[in-house]
Amino acid sequence: MRFELCDYRNVSGRLDRAVSVGMFEHVGTRHYDQYFGVIRRILADDGIALLHSIGRANRIGTTNRWIRKYIFPGGYIPALSEVIPAIEREALHIADIEILRLHYAETLRHWSARFQQNRANAERLYDERFCRMWEFYLAASEMAFRRLGHMVFQIQFAKRQDAAPMTRDYIEAWERAHRQLPSRIRALSA
Repeated sequence: MRFELCDYRNVSGRLDRAVSVGMFEHVGTRHYDQYFGVIRRILADDGIALLHSIGRANRIGTTNRWIRKYIFPGGYIPALSEVIPAIEREALHIADIEILRLHYAETLRHWSARFQQNRANAERLYDERFCRMWEFYLAASEMAFRRLGHMVFQIQFAKRQDAAPMTRDYIEAWERAHRQLPSRIRALSA
């Protein structure tokens, strides 16, 4: 297993598995075809890719101006209706889609609580303005996931229709096999 922090356009060679977490929101809709083209090029014939991204459950939208200016310049939260056609144009087969509806709202709630516990340290490192903006971002984002149709989606896809298992049983089997490991080892192998 190898992890690389790099520009996806510079990846070469063949991969059995490709996982993208937390970066697709910065690819930009104009580059979706290029993005999935790169994955198609580098993925082994029986390889499997997973895209994990924040998304919107409703319709195509725009990035909130405040978020774009202060938090994620150049970021964009895609709708599935924008992503799936780009996957299909590259003749990639979608094997599974998982929608994590409220999971990230809970993550943001916990981040906010932890930020409050460490607010004084953050203010010393940055300033009061930063702290107020970060509090606003966390609260607004949590509400976007709870009430405004934001979600996290995971799309599993491959070059070949038969590359991925037909069911999710393999997940339970892996968890059962690794349940007996000490928690530190379990965390490292996940």
